[in-house]
Amino acid sequence: MNFLLTSAGIKNKSIHDALVGMLGKPIEEASALCIPTGIYAIPGGASHAWQFFSGQATTPMCELGWKSMGVLELTALTSIDKELWVPMVKETDVLLVNGGDPLYLCYWMRQSGLADLLPSMGAVYVGLSAGSMVMAPNIGEFFVDWTPPKGGDDTLSLVDFAMFPHLDHEMLPENTMAAAEKWAAGMQVPAYAIDDQTAIKVVDGVVEVVSEGHWKLF
Repeated sequence: MNFLLTSAGIKNKSIHDALVGMLGKPIEEASALCIPTGIYAIPGGASHAWQFFSGQATTPMCELGWKSMGVLELTALTSIDKELWVPMVKETDVLLVNGGDPLYLCYWMRQSGLADLLPSMGAVYVGLSAGSMVMAPNIGEFFVDWTPPKGGDDTLSLVDFAMFPHLDHEMLPENTMAAAEKWAAGMQVPAYAIDDQTAIKVVDGVVEVVSEGHWKLF
């Protein structure tokens, strides 16, 4: 699986072009499944989920003009037969994974069985904030809110670096470069701080930063 890990969705032409290049075809010819699960673990989650689905958020993903769109709610998958959802996931061109709480999202990726499918899938994985962070080996204490049953801050380790999204965001005054440097000092892997105009592309293991904003690798 290849990854386009964004801070805030497909925010500019550079990130859009990177996505189209990874798909190998126009967006209007590609099928997509969106995963809202992580957003329910933060205040106002249901409202944020609707904004994500309907294209009313400021994080463009679902509204890009996909050929088809479905919703994959991870918390439902443990209660239904895998035959009802695994073939659909394997056939889709792209997974659009919303933000929210990265550890809650990680927990349900594992519980649902989706985490086991991801490494062998041919789809493009597009993450938004927590949906990107969950691919790292861990997220760091700075981002721990919801606590998994076994504790810790480890995530899926499908990429070998960590991410600090929403760098210098006007609505997140705590997300400063100084805070990112302190966070990075406690990480055991390379760590990127990225703003909302930046994404990290991983194709066949090769990492490339796509940005019209600012970022830093620690």
